[in-house]
Amino acid sequence: MRAADTLRAALAAALKELDLPWPDKLVVEPPREAKHGDLSTNAAMLLARAAKRNPRELGQELAARLPALCADIEHAEVAGPGFCNVTFRPSFWRRAVAEVESAGAAYGESDAGKGRKVLVEYVSANPTGPLHVGHGRGAAVGDSLARLLRKTGYAVETEYYLNDAGRQMRLLGLSVWLRLQELAGRAVEFPEDWYRGDYIRDLAADLLRREPALADLPEDESRARCGAYAVEQILGGIRADLAAFRVEHGRYFSEKSLVDGGAVDAAFAALEKAGYTYERDGALWFATTRLGDDKDRVLRKSDGSLTYFASDIAYHHDKYRRGHDWLVDVWGADHHGYIPRMRAAVAAMGEARESFDVVLIQLVNLLRDGKLVSMSTRAGEFVTLEEVLREVGPDAARFLFLSRKSDSPLDFDLELAKQRNLDNPVYYVQYAHARISSLLRRAAAQGLTLPERTDEAALAPLDTPEDMALLRQMAAFEDMLAQAAQNLAPHHVSRYLMDLAGSLHAYYARHQILLPDDEPRAVARLALLRAVGQTLRNGLFLLGVSAPESM
Repeated sequence: MRAADTLRAALAAALKELDLPWPDKLVVEPPREAKHGDLSTNAAMLLARAAKRNPRELGQELAARLPALCADIEHAEVAGPGFCNVTFRPSFWRRAVAEVESAGAAYGESDAGKGRKVLVEYVSANPTGPLHVGHGRGAAVGDSLARLLRKTGYAVETEYYLNDAGRQMRLLGLSVWLRLQELAGRAVEFPEDWYRGDYIRDLAADLLRREPALADLPEDESRARCGAYAVEQILGGIRADLAAFRVEHGRYFSEKSLVDGGAVDAAFAALEKAGYTYERDGALWFATTRLGDDKDRVLRKSDGSLTYFASDIAYHHDKYRRGHDWLVDVWGADHHGYIPRMRAAVAAMGEARESFDVVLIQLVNLLRDGKLVSMSTRAGEFVTLEEVLREVGPDAARFLFLSRKSDSPLDFDLELAKQRNLDNPVYYVQYAHARISSLLRRAAAQGLTLPERTDEAALAPLDTPEDMALLRQMAAFEDMLAQAAQNLAPHHVSRYLMDLAGSLHAYYARHQILLPDDEPRAVARLALLRAVGQTLRNGLFLLGVSAPESM
Protein backbone atom coordinates (compact mmCIF):
# COMPACT_ATOMS: atom_id res chain seq x y z
CA MET A 1 0.00 0.00 0.00
CA ARG A 2 1.50 3.29 -1.06
CA ALA A 3 -0.46 6.05 0.62
CA ALA A 4 1.50 8.66 -1.32
CA ASP A 5 0.35 7.16 -4.63
CA THR A 6 -3.25 7.13 -3.42
CA LEU A 7 -3.07 10.82 -2.57
CA ARG A 8 -1.32 11.66 -5.84
CA ALA A 9 -4.09 9.95 -7.80
CA ALA A 10 -6.74 11.96 -5.91
CA LEU A 11 -4.74 15.17 -6.45
CA ALA A 12 -4.46 14.46 -10.17
CA ALA A 13 -8.25 14.09 -10.39
CA ALA A 14 -8.79 17.30 -8.39
CA LEU A 15 -6.36 19.30 -10.53
CA LYS A 16 -8.04 18.00 -13.67
CA GLU A 17 -11.39 19.27 -12.39
CA LEU A 18 -9.80 22.65 -11.66
CA ASP A 19 -8.04 22.69 -15.04
CA LEU A 20 -4.65 23.10 -13.35
CA PRO A 21 -1.36 21.45 -14.39
CA TRP A 22 0.56 18.97 -12.30
CA PRO A 23 3.38 21.00 -10.67
CA ASP A 24 6.94 19.75 -11.21
CA LYS A 25 8.03 20.30 -7.62
CA LEU A 26 4.99 18.82 -5.93
CA VAL A 27 5.82 17.08 -2.67
CA VAL A 28 3.76 14.47 -0.85
CA GLU A 29 5.16 13.57 2.56
CA PRO A 30 4.12 13.11 6.20
CA PRO A 31 3.55 16.39 8.08
CA ARG A 32 5.99 17.34 10.80
CA GLU A 33 3.52 16.39 13.51
CA ALA A 34 1.33 13.29 13.34
CA LYS A 35 -1.64 15.17 14.76
CA HIS A 36 -1.85 17.14 11.50
CA GLY A 37 -2.74 14.08 9.45
CA ASP A 38 -1.19 11.22 7.54
CA LEU A 39 0.20 13.09 4.52
CA SER A 40 0.69 16.66 3.43
CA THR A 41 1.16 18.30 0.02
CA ASN A 42 2.36 21.70 -1.17
CA ALA A 43 0.27 21.61 -4.37
CA ALA A 44 -1.79 24.74 -3.57
CA MET A 45 1.29 26.88 -2.91
CA LEU A 46 2.92 25.78 -6.15
CA LEU A 47 -0.22 26.41 -8.24
CA ALA A 48 -1.52 29.60 -6.64
CA ARG A 49 0.05 31.87 -9.24
CA ALA A 50 -1.18 29.79 -12.19
CA ALA A 51 -4.67 29.68 -10.64
CA LYS A 52 -4.50 33.41 -9.75
CA ARG A 53 -5.73 32.60 -6.27
CA ASN A 54 -4.53 32.89 -2.70
CA PRO A 55 -2.64 29.69 -1.71
CA ARG A 56 -4.86 29.06 1.32
CA GLU A 57 -8.03 29.54 -0.71
CA LEU A 58 -6.79 27.11 -3.35
CA GLY A 59 -5.76 24.71 -0.59
CA GLN A 60 -9.27 24.85 0.85
CA GLU A 61 -10.67 24.08 -2.60
CA LEU A 62 -8.42 21.02 -2.89
CA ALA A 63 -9.26 19.94 0.66
CA ALA A 64 -12.96 20.08 -0.13
CA ARG A 65 -12.60 17.98 -3.28
CA LEU A 66 -10.20 15.24 -2.15
CA PRO A 67 -12.57 13.24 0.12
CA ALA A 68 -15.19 13.20 -2.65
CA LEU A 69 -12.65 11.96 -5.17
CA CYS A 70 -11.13 9.24 -2.97
CA ALA A 71 -13.25 7.14 -0.63
CA ASP A 72 -10.14 6.26 1.42
CA ILE A 73 -9.64 9.90 2.46
CA GLU A 74 -11.53 10.69 5.65
CA HIS A 75 -10.89 14.40 5.64
CA ALA A 76 -8.48 17.08 4.43
CA GLU A 77 -7.70 20.54 5.78
CA VAL A 78 -5.47 23.50 5.08
CA ALA A 79 -2.60 24.47 7.36
CA GLY A 80 -0.05 27.27 7.42
CA PRO A 81 0.50 29.16 4.16
CA GLY A 82 -1.39 26.57 2.11
CA PHE A 83 -0.31 23.03 2.95
CA CYS A 84 -3.10 20.52 2.43
CA ASN A 85 -3.09 17.87 5.16
CA VAL A 86 -4.88 14.60 4.50
CA THR A 87 -6.11 11.92 6.89
CA PHE A 88 -7.03 8.44 5.62
CA ARG A 89 -9.81 6.29 7.01
CA PRO A 90 -8.89 3.52 9.47
CA SER A 91 -10.12 0.96 6.94
CA PHE A 92 -7.46 2.17 4.50
CA TRP A 93 -4.69 1.39 6.97
CA ARG A 94 -6.18 -1.94 8.02
CA ARG A 95 -5.98 -3.10 4.40
CA ALA A 96 -2.21 -3.02 4.78
CA VAL A 97 -2.45 -6.26 6.77
CA ALA A 98 -4.14 -8.06 3.88
CA GLU A 99 -1.60 -6.64 1.46
CA VAL A 100 1.30 -8.00 3.51
CA GLU A 101 -0.43 -11.35 3.88
CA SER A 102 -1.01 -11.56 0.13
CA ALA A 103 2.47 -10.43 -0.92
CA GLY A 104 4.53 -12.25 1.73
CA ALA A 105 8.23 -12.05 0.86
CA ALA A 106 7.35 -9.80 -2.08
CA TYR A 107 5.84 -7.11 0.17
CA GLY A 108 7.52 -3.80 -0.56
CA GLU A 109 8.23 -4.58 -4.20
CA SER A 110 7.42 -1.86 -6.70
CA ASP A 111 8.07 -0.88 -10.30
CA ALA A 112 9.63 2.44 -9.34
CA GLY A 113 12.77 1.57 -11.32
CA LYS A 114 10.75 0.60 -14.41
CA GLY A 115 13.33 -2.00 -15.41
CA ARG A 116 16.19 0.49 -15.78
CA LYS A 117 19.47 -1.40 -16.29
CA VAL A 118 21.84 -0.70 -13.41
CA LEU A 119 25.36 -1.94 -12.85
CA VAL A 120 26.49 -1.66 -9.23
CA GLU A 121 30.25 -2.01 -8.74
CA TYR A 122 31.52 -2.36 -5.19
CA VAL A 123 34.40 -3.56 -3.03
CA SER A 124 36.87 -3.80 -5.96
CA ALA A 125 39.75 -3.88 -3.48
CA ASN A 126 43.17 -4.47 -5.00
CA PRO A 127 44.10 -8.15 -4.52
CA THR A 128 47.20 -7.10 -2.59
CA GLY A 129 45.98 -8.23 0.82
CA PRO A 130 42.98 -9.50 2.78
CA LEU A 131 39.83 -7.43 3.06
CA HIS A 132 39.82 -5.22 6.13
CA VAL A 133 36.93 -3.81 8.12
CA GLY A 134 36.71 -0.74 5.87
CA HIS A 135 36.18 -2.94 2.84
CA GLY A 136 33.44 -4.66 4.82
CA ARG A 137 31.41 -1.48 5.04
CA GLY A 138 31.65 -0.95 1.29
CA ALA A 139 30.68 -4.58 0.69
CA ALA A 140 27.60 -4.29 2.91
CA VAL A 141 26.51 -1.04 1.27
CA GLY A 142 27.02 -2.29 -2.29
CA ASP A 143 25.30 -5.62 -1.73
CA SER A 144 22.34 -4.06 0.08
CA LEU A 145 22.04 -1.38 -2.60
CA ALA A 146 21.75 -4.11 -5.23
CA ARG A 147 19.06 -5.89 -3.19
CA LEU A 148 17.19 -2.63 -2.67
CA LEU A 149 17.30 -1.64 -6.33
CA ARG A 150 16.06 -5.06 -7.41
CA LYS A 151 13.22 -4.82 -4.89
CA THR A 152 12.12 -1.51 -6.38
CA GLY A 153 11.99 -2.55 -10.01
CA TYR A 154 15.50 -2.04 -11.40
CA ALA A 155 17.31 -4.60 -13.53
CA VAL A 156 20.49 -4.94 -11.51
CA GLU A 157 23.84 -6.54 -12.21
CA THR A 158 26.76 -6.49 -9.79
CA GLU A 159 30.48 -6.42 -10.44
CA TYR A 160 33.87 -6.46 -8.73
CA TYR A 161 36.59 -4.63 -10.69
CA LEU A 162 39.73 -6.69 -10.29
CA ASN A 163 42.86 -4.55 -10.43
CA ASP A 164 45.13 -7.32 -11.63
CA ALA A 165 47.51 -5.15 -13.66
CA GLY A 166 49.83 -2.23 -13.07
CA ARG A 167 52.31 -1.11 -10.45
CA GLN A 168 50.51 -2.52 -7.38
CA MET A 169 50.58 -6.01 -8.83
CA ARG A 170 54.26 -5.70 -9.66
CA LEU A 171 54.94 -4.49 -6.13
CA LEU A 172 52.97 -7.40 -4.67
CA GLY A 173 55.02 -9.86 -6.71
CA LEU A 174 58.22 -8.16 -5.61
CA SER A 175 57.18 -8.27 -1.94
CA VAL A 176 56.44 -12.00 -2.02
CA TRP A 177 59.61 -12.70 -4.02
CA LEU A 178 61.77 -10.82 -1.51
CA ARG A 179 60.26 -12.77 1.37
CA LEU A 180 60.77 -16.00 -0.55
CA GLN A 181 64.44 -15.14 -1.11
CA GLU A 182 64.81 -14.31 2.58
CA LEU A 183 63.24 -17.64 3.57
CA ALA A 184 65.66 -19.36 1.18
CA GLY A 185 68.54 -17.88 3.17
CA ARG A 186 69.44 -15.06 0.80
CA ALA A 187 70.36 -11.56 1.91
CA VAL A 188 67.73 -9.13 0.66
CA GLU A 189 67.10 -5.42 0.88
CA PHE A 190 63.43 -4.43 1.24
CA PRO A 191 62.27 -1.23 -0.50
CA GLU A 192 60.40 1.40 1.46
CA ASP A 193 57.01 0.84 -0.18
CA TRP A 194 56.80 -2.95 -0.13
CA TYR A 195 53.92 -4.89 1.45
CA ARG A 196 54.93 -5.87 4.99
CA GLY A 197 52.03 -7.90 6.39
CA ASP A 198 52.47 -11.36 7.87
CA TYR A 199 50.33 -12.66 5.03
CA ILE A 200 53.19 -11.84 2.63
CA ARG A 201 55.54 -14.08 4.59
CA ASP A 202 52.88 -16.81 4.71
CA LEU A 203 52.37 -16.63 0.94
CA ALA A 204 56.11 -16.83 0.31
CA ALA A 205 56.50 -19.80 2.69
CA ASP A 206 53.59 -21.70 1.11
CA LEU A 207 54.90 -21.11 -2.38
CA LEU A 208 58.45 -22.11 -1.44
CA ARG A 209 57.15 -25.38 0.01
CA ARG A 210 55.19 -26.05 -3.16
CA GLU A 211 57.97 -25.03 -5.56
CA PRO A 212 61.38 -25.23 -3.82
CA ALA A 213 63.25 -24.50 -7.06
CA LEU A 214 61.51 -21.17 -7.46
CA ALA A 215 64.16 -19.29 -5.46
CA ASP A 216 66.80 -20.25 -8.02
CA LEU A 217 64.91 -19.27 -11.16
CA PRO A 218 65.76 -16.05 -13.02
CA GLU A 219 64.41 -13.07 -11.12
CA ASP A 220 61.85 -11.97 -13.73
CA GLU A 221 60.41 -15.46 -14.03
CA SER A 222 60.39 -16.04 -10.27
CA ARG A 223 58.81 -12.66 -9.50
CA ALA A 224 56.10 -13.22 -12.09
CA ARG A 225 55.26 -16.56 -10.53
CA CYS A 226 55.22 -15.01 -7.04
CA GLY A 227 52.86 -12.30 -8.23
CA ALA A 228 50.49 -14.72 -9.96
CA TYR A 229 50.39 -17.02 -6.94
CA ALA A 230 49.79 -14.13 -4.53
CA VAL A 231 46.88 -12.77 -6.57
CA GLU A 232 45.36 -16.24 -6.88
CA GLN A 233 45.55 -16.90 -3.14
CA ILE A 234 44.51 -13.43 -2.00
CA LEU A 235 41.59 -13.32 -4.41
CA GLY A 236 40.49 -16.75 -3.18
CA GLY A 237 40.51 -15.40 0.36
CA ILE A 238 38.56 -12.31 -0.71
CA ARG A 239 35.90 -14.45 -2.38
CA ALA A 240 35.63 -16.63 0.72
CA ASP A 241 35.31 -13.60 3.02
CA LEU A 242 32.61 -12.07 0.85
CA ALA A 243 30.68 -15.34 0.74
CA ALA A 244 30.81 -15.56 4.54
CA PHE A 245 29.57 -11.97 4.63
CA ARG A 246 26.63 -12.88 2.35
CA VAL A 247 27.93 -10.61 -0.38
CA GLU A 248 27.60 -11.68 -3.99
CA HIS A 249 29.04 -10.38 -7.26
CA GLY A 250 27.65 -11.46 -10.57
CA ARG A 251 30.99 -10.91 -12.24
CA TYR A 252 34.66 -10.30 -11.46
CA PHE A 253 35.93 -7.99 -14.21
CA SER A 254 39.65 -8.19 -14.93
CA GLU A 255 41.59 -5.00 -15.59
CA LYS A 256 43.91 -7.02 -17.83
CA SER A 257 40.98 -7.83 -20.08
CA LEU A 258 40.54 -4.15 -20.89
CA VAL A 259 43.77 -4.03 -22.88
CA ASP A 260 43.57 -7.59 -24.17
CA GLY A 261 39.98 -7.08 -25.36
CA GLY A 262 40.59 -3.71 -27.01
CA ALA A 263 38.46 -1.76 -24.53
CA VAL A 264 41.14 0.88 -23.97
CA ASP A 265 41.52 1.55 -27.68
CA ALA A 266 37.74 1.74 -28.06
CA ALA A 267 37.47 4.28 -25.25
CA PHE A 268 40.30 6.38 -26.65
CA ALA A 269 38.66 6.30 -30.09
CA ALA A 270 35.37 7.50 -28.60
CA LEU A 271 37.10 10.40 -26.84
CA GLU A 272 39.07 11.31 -29.96
CA LYS A 273 35.94 11.24 -32.11
CA ALA A 274 34.26 13.60 -29.64
CA GLY A 275 37.26 15.94 -29.90
CA TYR A 276 38.47 15.65 -26.33
CA THR A 277 42.00 14.26 -26.77
CA TYR A 278 45.25 15.81 -27.87
CA GLU A 279 48.96 14.95 -27.80
CA ARG A 280 51.64 16.98 -26.02
CA ASP A 281 55.21 16.10 -25.08
CA GLY A 282 54.70 12.59 -26.41
CA ALA A 283 51.74 11.91 -24.09
CA LEU A 284 48.03 11.56 -24.83
CA TRP A 285 45.89 14.04 -22.91
CA PHE A 286 42.18 14.27 -22.11
CA ALA A 287 40.83 17.85 -22.20
CA THR A 288 38.75 17.51 -19.02
CA THR A 289 38.91 21.28 -18.30
CA ARG A 290 36.36 21.73 -21.09
CA LEU A 291 34.00 19.60 -19.01
CA GLY A 292 34.46 21.28 -15.64
CA ASP A 293 37.65 19.66 -14.31
CA ASP A 294 40.37 21.86 -12.79
CA LYS A 295 43.06 20.62 -15.20
CA ASP A 296 43.54 18.32 -18.17
CA ARG A 297 44.53 14.72 -17.45
CA VAL A 298 47.10 12.38 -18.98
CA LEU A 299 45.75 9.14 -20.43
CA ARG A 300 48.89 7.61 -21.91
CA LYS A 301 52.30 8.67 -20.68
CA SER A 302 55.20 9.46 -22.97
CA ASP A 303 56.71 6.03 -22.21
CA GLY A 304 53.54 4.36 -23.53
CA SER A 305 52.17 3.23 -20.17
CA LEU A 306 48.56 3.95 -19.22
CA THR A 307 47.44 6.00 -16.25
CA TYR A 308 44.90 4.66 -13.76
CA PHE A 309 42.45 7.21 -15.15
CA ALA A 310 42.79 5.73 -18.63
CA SER A 311 41.93 2.25 -17.35
CA ASP A 312 38.97 3.61 -15.42
CA ILE A 313 37.64 5.43 -18.48
CA ALA A 314 37.98 2.27 -20.56
CA TYR A 315 36.21 0.25 -17.87
CA HIS A 316 33.26 2.63 -17.67
CA HIS A 317 33.07 2.92 -21.45
CA ASP A 318 32.87 -0.87 -21.55
CA LYS A 319 30.06 -0.82 -18.97
CA TYR A 320 27.98 1.43 -21.19
CA ARG A 321 28.77 -0.67 -24.26
CA ARG A 322 27.38 -3.70 -22.42
CA GLY A 323 23.98 -2.03 -22.28
CA HIS A 324 23.85 -0.53 -18.79
CA ASP A 325 22.24 2.87 -18.64
CA TRP A 326 22.93 3.67 -14.97
CA LEU A 327 26.32 3.07 -13.38
CA VAL A 328 26.57 3.10 -9.59
CA ASP A 329 30.09 2.88 -8.14
CA VAL A 330 30.80 2.39 -4.44
CA TRP A 331 34.10 4.12 -3.65
CA GLY A 332 36.11 5.00 -0.58
CA ALA A 333 35.70 8.59 0.60
CA ASP A 334 39.33 9.33 -0.33
CA HIS A 335 38.21 9.12 -3.98
CA HIS A 336 35.89 12.13 -3.62
CA GLY A 337 38.10 14.32 -5.80
CA TYR A 338 38.06 11.68 -8.53
CA ILE A 339 34.32 12.05 -9.15
CA PRO A 340 34.40 15.27 -11.27
CA ARG A 341 36.92 13.86 -13.74
CA MET A 342 34.92 10.62 -14.11
CA ARG A 343 31.78 12.65 -14.70
CA ALA A 344 33.75 14.55 -17.34
CA ALA A 345 34.71 11.25 -18.97
CA VAL A 346 31.10 10.08 -18.94
CA ALA A 347 29.99 13.31 -20.61
CA ALA A 348 32.79 13.08 -23.19
CA MET A 349 31.63 9.57 -24.07
CA GLY A 350 28.24 11.02 -24.92
CA GLU A 351 26.46 9.65 -21.86
CA ALA A 352 24.23 11.67 -19.55
CA ARG A 353 26.01 12.86 -16.42
CA GLU A 354 23.10 11.61 -14.30
CA SER A 355 23.71 8.09 -15.65
CA PHE A 356 26.77 7.86 -13.36
CA ASP A 357 26.58 7.99 -9.59
CA VAL A 358 29.09 7.37 -6.83
CA VAL A 359 28.29 6.25 -3.30
CA LEU A 360 31.13 7.24 -0.99
CA ILE A 361 32.14 5.06 1.97
CA GLN A 362 33.65 6.89 4.89
CA LEU A 363 36.16 5.42 7.28
CA VAL A 364 35.26 2.85 9.91
CA ASN A 365 36.73 3.58 13.31
CA LEU A 366 37.12 0.14 14.84
CA LEU A 367 37.16 0.21 18.64
CA ARG A 368 38.62 -2.54 20.77
CA ASP A 369 38.70 -2.09 24.55
CA GLY A 370 37.88 1.55 23.97
CA LYS A 371 40.97 2.11 21.82
CA LEU A 372 41.07 2.93 18.14
CA VAL A 373 42.66 0.20 16.02
CA SER A 374 44.85 1.65 13.28
CA MET A 375 44.76 0.07 9.86
CA SER A 376 47.36 0.18 7.10
CA THR A 377 47.42 -2.52 4.44
CA ARG A 378 51.03 -1.98 3.45
CA ALA A 379 52.31 -1.82 7.02
CA GLY A 380 50.37 -4.96 7.84
CA GLU A 381 48.63 -3.33 10.81
CA PHE A 382 44.95 -3.91 10.16
CA VAL A 383 41.99 -5.93 11.36
CA THR A 384 40.66 -8.16 8.62
CA LEU A 385 37.01 -8.58 7.75
CA GLU A 386 37.44 -12.28 8.51
CA GLU A 387 38.49 -11.45 12.09
CA VAL A 388 35.50 -9.16 12.59
CA LEU A 389 33.08 -11.77 11.24
CA ARG A 390 34.60 -14.42 13.46
CA GLU A 391 34.17 -12.17 16.49
CA VAL A 392 30.70 -10.63 15.94
CA GLY A 393 29.14 -12.55 13.03
CA PRO A 394 27.72 -11.28 9.72
CA ASP A 395 24.36 -10.13 11.14
CA ALA A 396 25.79 -7.62 13.58
CA ALA A 397 28.53 -6.51 11.19
CA ARG A 398 26.17 -5.86 8.28
CA PHE A 399 23.53 -4.09 10.37
CA LEU A 400 26.06 -1.82 12.07
CA PHE A 401 27.80 -1.02 8.78
CA LEU A 402 24.40 0.00 7.38
CA SER A 403 23.18 1.88 10.44
CA ARG A 404 24.48 5.26 9.29
CA LYS A 405 24.73 7.16 6.04
CA SER A 406 27.66 5.69 4.15
CA ASP A 407 29.52 8.98 3.70
CA SER A 408 29.53 9.59 7.47
CA PRO A 409 32.30 8.13 9.65
CA LEU A 410 31.25 5.08 11.63
CA ASP A 411 32.42 3.95 15.05
CA PHE A 412 32.21 0.16 15.08
CA ASP A 413 32.07 -0.97 18.69
CA LEU A 414 33.05 -4.64 18.83
CA GLU A 415 31.74 -5.05 22.37
CA LEU A 416 28.35 -3.56 21.51
CA ALA A 417 28.09 -5.78 18.41
CA LYS A 418 28.51 -8.88 20.58
CA GLN A 419 25.95 -7.96 23.21
CA ARG A 420 22.72 -9.96 23.30
CA ASN A 421 20.47 -7.26 24.70
CA LEU A 422 18.31 -4.41 23.43
CA ASP A 423 21.26 -1.98 23.46
CA ASN A 424 22.57 -3.78 20.39
CA PRO A 425 20.69 -2.40 17.34
CA VAL A 426 20.61 -5.64 15.36
CA TYR A 427 19.51 -7.62 18.42
CA TYR A 428 16.79 -4.99 19.02
CA VAL A 429 15.31 -5.57 15.55
CA GLN A 430 15.82 -9.32 15.45
CA TYR A 431 14.24 -9.68 18.88
CA ALA A 432 11.12 -7.89 17.62
CA HIS A 433 10.80 -10.55 14.90
CA ALA A 434 11.51 -13.39 17.34
CA ARG A 435 9.00 -11.97 19.82
CA ILE A 436 6.26 -12.04 17.16
CA SER A 437 7.20 -15.59 16.12
CA SER A 438 7.04 -16.71 19.75
CA LEU A 439 3.65 -15.08 20.20
CA LEU A 440 2.26 -16.83 17.13
CA ARG A 441 3.53 -20.17 18.42
CA ARG A 442 1.90 -19.57 21.81
CA ALA A 443 -1.37 -18.64 20.12
CA ALA A 444 -1.31 -21.84 18.05
CA ALA A 445 -0.59 -23.89 21.18
CA GLN A 446 -3.71 -22.36 22.76
CA GLY A 447 -5.79 -23.29 19.72
CA LEU A 448 -5.92 -19.74 18.36
CA THR A 449 -4.99 -20.00 14.69
CA LEU A 450 -5.06 -17.37 11.97
CA PRO A 451 -6.40 -17.74 8.45
CA GLU A 452 -3.89 -17.25 5.62
CA ARG A 453 -5.81 -14.13 4.63
CA THR A 454 -7.57 -11.96 7.19
CA ASP A 455 -10.71 -10.27 5.84
CA GLU A 456 -11.45 -6.61 6.51
CA ALA A 457 -14.25 -7.32 8.97
CA ALA A 458 -11.94 -9.40 11.16
CA LEU A 459 -9.54 -6.45 11.41
CA ALA A 460 -12.21 -4.00 12.63
CA PRO A 461 -11.12 -4.42 16.29
CA LEU A 462 -7.88 -2.64 15.41
CA ASP A 463 -9.20 0.71 16.58
CA THR A 464 -6.79 2.08 19.20
CA PRO A 465 -4.32 4.91 18.46
CA GLU A 466 -1.48 2.38 18.89
CA ASP A 467 -3.11 0.03 16.37
CA MET A 468 -3.35 2.84 13.85
CA ALA A 469 0.21 4.00 14.47
CA LEU A 470 1.61 0.52 13.93
CA LEU A 471 -0.50 0.04 10.80
CA ARG A 472 0.68 3.36 9.35
CA GLN A 473 4.30 2.57 10.06
CA MET A 474 4.07 -0.86 8.47
CA ALA A 475 2.26 0.54 5.42
CA ALA A 476 5.05 3.08 4.89
CA PHE A 477 7.49 0.28 4.00
CA GLU A 478 7.07 0.47 0.22
CA ASP A 479 7.30 4.27 0.11
CA MET A 480 10.42 4.12 2.26
CA LEU A 481 12.05 1.55 -0.03
CA ALA A 482 11.33 3.60 -3.15
CA GLN A 483 12.86 6.68 -1.53
CA ALA A 484 15.88 4.73 -0.25
CA ALA A 485 16.52 3.31 -3.72
CA GLN A 486 16.19 6.71 -5.37
CA ASN A 487 18.67 8.20 -2.90
CA LEU A 488 21.00 5.16 -2.96
CA ALA A 489 20.63 5.08 0.81
CA PRO A 490 20.26 1.60 2.36
CA HIS A 491 20.67 3.12 5.82
CA HIS A 492 17.05 4.29 5.45
CA VAL A 493 16.06 0.63 5.74
CA SER A 494 17.96 0.05 8.98
CA ARG A 495 16.49 3.21 10.51
CA TYR A 496 12.99 2.20 9.46
CA LEU A 497 13.45 -1.24 10.99
CA MET A 498 14.68 0.28 14.26
CA ASP A 499 11.60 2.50 14.39
CA LEU A 500 9.23 -0.34 13.51
CA ALA A 501 10.85 -2.63 16.09
CA GLY A 502 10.58 0.13 18.70
CA SER A 503 6.88 0.56 17.96
CA LEU A 504 6.37 -3.20 18.18
CA HIS A 505 8.10 -3.44 21.55
CA ALA A 506 6.04 -0.50 22.89
CA TYR A 507 2.82 -1.99 21.49
CA TYR A 508 3.56 -5.34 23.10
CA ALA A 509 4.21 -3.69 26.46
CA ARG A 510 0.98 -1.64 26.31
CA HIS A 511 -1.50 -4.14 24.90
CA GLN A 512 -2.34 -7.70 25.82
CA ILE A 513 -2.42 -9.76 22.64
CA LEU A 514 -3.78 -13.17 23.63
CA LEU A 515 -7.02 -11.93 25.15
CA PRO A 516 -8.86 -14.96 26.59
CA ASP A 517 -12.22 -13.14 26.75
CA ASP A 518 -12.02 -11.29 23.42
CA GLU A 519 -11.02 -13.69 20.65
CA PRO A 520 -11.96 -11.33 17.76
CA ARG A 521 -9.61 -8.64 19.07
CA ALA A 522 -6.92 -11.25 19.77
CA VAL A 523 -7.16 -12.53 16.19
CA ALA A 524 -7.00 -8.99 14.79
CA ARG A 525 -3.92 -8.13 16.84
CA LEU A 526 -2.22 -11.40 15.94
CA ALA A 527 -2.85 -10.71 12.26
CA LEU A 528 -1.36 -7.24 12.65
CA LEU A 529 1.74 -8.54 14.41
CA ARG A 530 2.17 -11.33 11.87
CA ALA A 531 2.20 -8.69 9.13
CA VAL A 532 4.70 -6.59 11.10
CA GLY A 533 6.89 -9.69 11.43
CA GLN A 534 6.82 -10.22 7.66
CA THR A 535 7.76 -6.58 7.12
CA LEU A 536 10.68 -6.88 9.53
CA ARG A 537 11.80 -10.06 7.77
CA ASN A 538 11.65 -8.42 4.34
CA GLY A 539 13.61 -5.40 5.54
CA LEU A 540 16.28 -7.51 7.21
CA PHE A 541 16.74 -9.50 4.01
CA LEU A 542 17.52 -6.27 2.14
CA LEU A 543 20.28 -5.63 4.67
CA GLY A 544 21.57 -9.19 4.36
CA VAL A 545 20.63 -9.90 7.98
CA SER A 546 18.81 -13.00 9.23
CA ALA A 547 15.39 -12.93 10.92
CA PRO A 548 15.53 -15.55 13.71
CA GLU A 549 12.31 -17.00 15.08
CA SER A 550 13.74 -17.43 18.56
CA MET A 551 16.54 -15.78 20.51
